[in-house]
Amino acid sequence: MNIYVSNLDYLVEDDDLRGFFEEYGEVESARVITDRETRRSRGFGFVEMPDAEAAEKAIKELNGSHVKGRAINVTEAKPREEKSNNNSRNFSYRN
Repeated sequence: MNIYVSNLDYLVEDDDLRGFFEEYGEVESARVITDRETRRSRGFGFVEMPDAEAAEKAIKELNGSHVKGRAINVTEAKPREEKSNNNSRNFSYRN
């Protein structure tokens, strides 16, 4: 299960994020998202856990918990929505 974690302190790194979730089960990956240019944390990340039960327990118990002075938000990640291109136009041609 893919888990979305937000409101992270900007000093939290990938290994820290992994550590928060390893208590609940196996963690396949843990990644804090960073700005491409500055490499600074954007305050959110994703954790992938293969066991859905362990992931659900982690979400339930970690959501709202305090990490480095901040109450983090932990939810199941939703698939990314397609961005519509407002510059494209749909034309139909008739012969």
